[in-house]
Amino acid sequence: MIKSQIAAIFLAFTAIFSTVSALDNGLGLTPQMGWNSWNKFACDVNEDVIKQTADAIISLGLDKLGYVYVNIDDCWSSGRDANNTLIPDPKTFPNGIKALADYVHSLGLKLGIYSDAGTNTCAGRPGSLNYEEIDAQTWADWGVDYLKYDNCNNQGISPKQRYPTMRDALNKTGRPIFYSLCEWGQEDPSSWAQTVGNSWRTTGDISANWGSVKEIYEAQVNLSFNNLLCAQISQLTRSQLSIAKDLVAGMTLTCLK
Repeated sequence: MIKSQIAAIFLAFTAIFSTVSALDNGLGLTPQMGWNSWNKFACDVNEDVIKQTADAIISLGLDKLGYVYVNIDDCWSSGRDANNTLIPDPKTFPNGIKALADYVHSLGLKLGIYSDAGTNTCAGRPGSLNYEEIDAQTWADWGVDYLKYDNCNNQGISPKQRYPTMRDALNKTGRPIFYSLCEWGQEDPSSWAQTVGNSWRTTGDISANWGSVKEIYEAQVNLSFNNLLCAQISQLTRSQLSIAKDLVAGMTLTCLK
């Protein structure tokens, strides 16, 4: 009997690896792949950089491997107009985002953009807090395919309140826009973001060195293992739970504290 219970627990642990879900908007069925401007260019991004990057993805054949997103990060907007519509910085994006999206689409790629669930972005540009519907419709009209949504200047409002508002605004536009939550793991998004976004970041920024990559990788392994096991453990009977505690003895699982 004990052996069969142990086997059942291990089979259950294995099965849950196939049950992870995300926002059901037809996107994110496989991990998003592409390029983001921040690590290399930060606020020195401009439309020529985006076009050259899109060209390079095609010339290197990376699009055939699934790298399809070309994403503008912070610093692309200079303000809002009289109608509160975001204005692309005329110095760095003189032809606007719509023309840039058209160029990227002509290559068979997708264009991503950045905003923040706060009053300002991390670099001090206009944020989207309280402007969600206006901004979502603006991006849809421009042909944007992806939104990275950051967490600076958030006025102390929980991301569980701020991020669903943008989800609803994006869905209302009728345009499929990949929704990438970037709340840095502030309130354990892996436990609630599945119905809010297509992806959710669980750590701070990555840096261009192996130590940073390794640290974030290890954090994800530990977080995923904890969440997956805890999700299944919550379904166990009392006797099975006792066995599970013995099986995972020495591991730090939040649900077994």
